[in-house]
Amino acid sequence: MVRAVYAVATMDTKGAEIAYVAERARAAGATVVTVDVGTKDPATAAADVDRKRVAAAHPRGADAALGHTDRGRAVTAMGEALTAFLRAEHAAGRVGGVIGLGGTGGTALISAAMRALPIGLPKLLVSTVASGNTAPYVGASDVTMMYSVVDVAGINRVSRQVLANAAHAIAGMVANEVPAAKDQPTVGMTMFGVTTPCVTAVRETLEARGFDCLVFHATGTGGQAMEKLVESGLINGVLDVTTTEVADEVVGGVFPAGPKRFDAILDKRIPYVVSLGALDMVNFGAKDTVPPQLKSRKLHVHNANVTLMRTTPDENRRFAKWMADKFNRSQAPLVILIPEGGVSLIDAPGQPFHDPEADRALFDTLEQSIETTPTRQVRRLPHNINDPKFAAALVDAYLEVSKTTR
Repeated sequence: MVRAVYAVATMDTKGAEIAYVAERARAAGATVVTVDVGTKDPATAAADVDRKRVAAAHPRGADAALGHTDRGRAVTAMGEALTAFLRAEHAAGRVGGVIGLGGTGGTALISAAMRALPIGLPKLLVSTVASGNTAPYVGASDVTMMYSVVDVAGINRVSRQVLANAAHAIAGMVANEVPAAKDQPTVGMTMFGVTTPCVTAVRETLEARGFDCLVFHATGTGGQAMEKLVESGLINGVLDVTTTEVADEVVGGVFPAGPKRFDAILDKRIPYVVSLGALDMVNFGAKDTVPPQLKSRKLHVHNANVTLMRTTPDENRRFAKWMADKFNRSQAPLVILIPEGGVSLIDAPGQPFHDPEADRALFDTLEQSIETTPTRQVRRLPHNINDPKFAAALVDAYLEVSKTTR
């Protein structure tokens, strides 16, 4: 089956522009399917897939995606319909890549559907907002955004070149598939600067044993990106060494995990080992950005743009319960390793965040809250998380659960 480039736009306003993109992509050798996600009639150019067909894919039926007088609701509903439509087309093997054009509304609509597609599938979005904060549109996905420079409003001397470049880019992405990698088990790992010695030791040991190790910076989107790859089937197991994103989620730091952290891993029932890396801290930006009510807390300036706040015993109890609520529904083998000697480089004797009382609140509450079973275990070790012996224990635990899961 020939996999096509799906060219998506609100063709009530951008029909000529997406038609031009389709023309240039076809000239570059791609098979193209144009898709109209306009929320109003009439379309300004004919589409291979009209908006009614897209709307029909909405989980609640076409009426849920059409007929809204409020533009915000219309865009959201059509985004949900496009997500369902593209997922179905991809599952049928027809989608080789997706290109979209949009202003603010079209970018929100199309990017939502792109984020729902698997990592690795080419996705390119030409947008008027691509030179600003793209985090809401890209999220934890691999969406490529290209700034349109001028508005997506007509074919002119600037848009002609920009749109043609985008068309040629998506055609090249689809035509040139990446050769399949050798069959290695893939392991996702989470790391922070203050857990780098631990994760590096674990990674090097597993790589020597033939594992393909993917390390993610635990900055909120890092954990989300890892779980996106788990959902896509590109990660076979997880060593969640650094769960600091939970602290920011619960307390309100700048690197929150999001309420769904851990869910994809547990749902996939893949080998899973967890530790408590960097749960001694909540992250903020520059020191002057720390909320006023927290300025009297123990703060550590990590660098000019990152300020760390030491967590309290009460906060640590909240983290432990938040995590236990998730882990207690695990179905696959799960091992939680507690580093009694501290959870980061700066949570050790003589270091600024060394606080045995706060750590004990985290460790004891987690151990008490986890409903242990033969396949769900909590193990306490008398080491700092960056001690080589703790790294070795993480490796042993992962090999154990990996063997059990297989």
